[in-house]
Amino acid sequence: MHHPTIILGAGAAGLMAAAHAGPGTLVLDHAKAAGEKIRISGGGRCNFTNLYAAPENFLSENPHFAKSALARYTQWDFIDLVARHGIAYHEKTLGQLFCDGSAKEIIAMLLAEMEAAGADLRLNAPVAEVAKGPDGFAVILQSGERLTCNRLVVATGGKSIPKMGATGFAYRLADQFGLRVTETRPALVPLTFGPDVLALTKPLAGVALPARVSCNGASFDEALLFTHRGLSGPSILQISSYWHETDSIRVNLLPDRDVLGALKTARAENGRRAIGTALTELLPNRLAAAWAEARGLSGQLANTPDTQLAEIAGGLAGWELTPAGSEGYRTAEVTLGGVATDGLDSRTMESKAVPGLYFIGEAVDVTGWLGGYNFQWAWSSGWACGTAIRTTRDDMGA
Repeated sequence: MHHPTIILGAGAAGLMAAAHAGPGTLVLDHAKAAGEKIRISGGGRCNFTNLYAAPENFLSENPHFAKSALARYTQWDFIDLVARHGIAYHEKTLGQLFCDGSAKEIIAMLLAEMEAAGADLRLNAPVAEVAKGPDGFAVILQSGERLTCNRLVVATGGKSIPKMGATGFAYRLADQFGLRVTETRPALVPLTFGPDVLALTKPLAGVALPARVSCNGASFDEALLFTHRGLSGPSILQISSYWHETDSIRVNLLPDRDVLGALKTARAENGRRAIGTALTELLPNRLAAAWAEARGLSGQLANTPDTQLAEIAGGLAGWELTPAGSEGYRTAEVTLGGVATDGLDSRTMESKAVPGLYFIGEAVDVTGWLGGYNFQWAWSSGWACGTAIRTTRDDMGA
């Protein structure tokens, strides 16, 4: 059976592209339901975009590549689409927008848009092979069925969350057609540590506090969470995209706080208090006690000179530690890296070397920050691809 356009992947980018690519478009997915990653995102409420989405919130070998798509289909365009479908939403923090109800509302909206555009969806249809022919592409399903198309869109995502069926299919397909793929690794992922650090973090599992985490020139002020395996929370997930093996990270447990001044004040007000007790006024109780014990901070404030108070303050503001690794693709929200942007047209997402072949969404080497940015890239790249295909079809009358 022949289709003008076949889209591989019924996730955020694939559904968005289908809603704009024109009638006769077919979306294929191996899963039992469309938009599964949308469904589980944001605790089931889908952090569908960010009010502050801009090119500087994305990592890529070419930081300029995402500018075109993001500028032509913005967060405001998607917010308008959400509003037109009557989906209630709210800002949680830092510009992050969530559905008031369920993430399923976003999926239903995309499916409705796709249906209205004349596109079809086939689930439980895993692809076994893709080949290039003289007039387009052949897609052979694992069932043995052979489909053909003029244009093929790859929207199969990255390697993150393999339990939902994520694989490196897009990268293998890119390699098959001669497109370069940059190094890929887990991103927006908790970091794990060796025994020395775990001796402190493991007993504190569940403790959270605002922190500033820095690595390789990037810095994020968000919540930090102690876990049984190391550190997590938004600040850690953010910095994981900038961290590489053997790098150390720097954690400020009391950002924007004059810790030395607070300790001096505490000493002046009641010098008989223990140092550990004074720390409970600055940190969560369990963390304060563990920090004091780990560093042998005993004795009273009255007997603690300014130099030692300065050391304590410096340690809290500049805790340096080296992760042993990350929790990997199992829990990573996205994949960093992907199909190299130098092989794609930034306005259409089409391969420069293979006409009619497109890569969109997470499969591409464009990775956003935590907070709705990756969904915005899916909407923007899907829109850019879909509208380019529709324009080409209209021009050609096919």
